[in-house]
Amino acid sequence: MLHETPNLPANLDLSQLPTTAPLGLDKAAIKLATEHMAKELASLQELLYANRTHSLLVVLQGLDTSGKDSSIKQVFRDVNPMGIDIHSFKAPTTRDLAQDFLWRSHKRLPSRGLIGIFNRSHYEAAVTDRVMGFCDYATQLDRCQSIRDFERHLVANGTLVCKFFLHVSKATQRERLLVRLQDPQKHWKFTLSDLETRKHFEVFLEDWSSVIATTHQAEAPWQVIPADQKWYRDYVMLKVLTDKLNSLNMTWPALAHSVTPADIPD
Repeated sequence: MLHETPNLPANLDLSQLPTTAPLGLDKAAIKLATEHMAKELASLQELLYANRTHSLLVVLQGLDTSGKDSSIKQVFRDVNPMGIDIHSFKAPTTRDLAQDFLWRSHKRLPSRGLIGIFNRSHYEAAVTDRVMGFCDYATQLDRCQSIRDFERHLVANGTLVCKFFLHVSKATQRERLLVRLQDPQKHWKFTLSDLETRKHFEVFLEDWSSVIATTHQAEAPWQVIPADQKWYRDYVMLKVLTDKLNSLNMTWPALAHSVTPADIPD
């Protein structure tokens, strides 16, 4: 059932990868499996926190309306909020711009025992900056190399890295933008920048293709997830996350002190 991201070639073309679930899937069965995995993720986070030897960094990227916010809400719905640190990266501040481009990401990394979620991330400095003309191609390549080194350093120091690109089609993006425009409860989500970035849809997709291929590595691989259907997107994300945490083979820590029930005062 799980959508597998293929080995990503240097000439990766996201426009050739699916944005919808494979045909023939049992939607009801997928949703049931998703419910079970959401609860499993909550249990695994408790184990992660109890052991405090590792942390998990989840990097969420995708074009506008790909579902970054809603995937956080659905995938982590059963996890103890105290075990998650979510940070949404907006346009860099003056203080951010006075530092190296990884500075603001580094200071938001999850402590051991926690799951950290980057809603957008350091990758914006590699893709959005180049597409919008804030840096050139040579700078983009330098930043990609810095990101590779940065993520290898994180993994070597106990942080698991899961990177998701939520892959939405241009047609679905338009439908979701129209909903934001027509539904009064979603007006707050609609900005003029949505229209500006949509004008560059193909350019963004081309640039993301290059950056994903360049920064896809064994220590921190990318998962390109079909995101037109939310039920399938959530299933794949949960499968990847639970598999990653299960790979740690965690057990509950033993009692740290020699205490018996008789030692507990009445």
